[in-house]
Amino acid sequence: MFDTPLTVLSRRLRAVALAIGLGLGLGLAALPADAQSVNPTALSVQEQQLLQSLHKVEGRVSIPDAKSGVLIQPEGQAWRDFHEKTLPQVGTWGLLGTLALVLLFWVVRGRIRIEAGPSTRTITRFNGFERFVHWLTASSFVVLALSGLNVTFGKHILLPAIGPHAFHVVSELAKLAHNYLSFPFTLGVVLMLLVWIKDNIPNGVDVVWFLKGGGILGKAHPPAGRFNGGQKLIFWAVVLGGGAIAATGYLLMFPFYVTDIAGMQTAQMVHGLLAVAVAAVIIGHIYIGSVGMEGAFDAMGSGEVDLNWAKEHHSLWVEDATRKNPGIVHNPGRMAPAE
Repeated sequence: MFDTPLTVLSRRLRAVALAIGLGLGLGLAALPADAQSVNPTALSVQEQQLLQSLHKVEGRVSIPDAKSGVLIQPEGQAWRDFHEKTLPQVGTWGLLGTLALVLLFWVVRGRIRIEAGPSTRTITRFNGFERFVHWLTASSFVVLALSGLNVTFGKHILLPAIGPHAFHVVSELAKLAHNYLSFPFTLGVVLMLLVWIKDNIPNGVDVVWFLKGGGILGKAHPPAGRFNGGQKLIFWAVVLGGGAIAATGYLLMFPFYVTDIAGMQTAQMVHGLLAVAVAAVIIGHIYIGSVGMEGAFDAMGSGEVDLNWAKEHHSLWVEDATRKNPGIVHNPGRMAPAE
């Protein structure tokens, strides 16, 4: 009697199943007794050890974008640690530390007054275009700083306070503002460089200004030109730091046009650190230019500053400006003659 094809196939399948079962049984029997009772997932390699042992985990893809075949690249672990741990720590200590120093300075030094008292005359310090450049850059930077801080601290501070839905809306608007206001900020930095670089070249007068405390520490007011040593530091911090912030920001806004993923990770780290550093400098600048020094805000407010203030803080500039243009001094507070 001949077997049908179906009977032969069934017999072969039973033989294969028997062989597989026998092989598994022998393999398990060869394992130590304790290994047979342990969950295999508990013996998996730790993530950090795996990343340290591998340079990159990637495969092959048929699409033109070859980088999509990369599954794991260990540099991403370092970037994640920076983004989640290092930058928040640096930002917290840097910004809160600066605020603490400003508060301490306010308590110890108080507001810096005009020693001779306000006069009845003013001198033109900045024209309308210069003030436009300043406020264009300043207002853009404030929004950029706040929206950037939301990326680092928002989920820890803002999210618990306003809830997921509101946080989503705020973060979307902050992202749009951060991207689009980068352009006027960059324009402002370029214009600042072009307009004020001639007055911000360091010289020997700045060294003397720093050695004497710049009129900030102590009562002496050392001579200074249109910009003193401290203002020149702020200028170069904004121009160089702000320029680098803008450059790295555009690398992130337009990914993979200039660099690869490793370059973008480096750009993000540089972007974050420089943003914190420049923000700390600007906090001190805002304090001195507003409540910290009497008469200072008028320079970028109306453009006209008290003549006594100008003589105390920028005596060399006053001498030079009045010699070149006597009409730069005004007398808006002149009293009418007695009848």
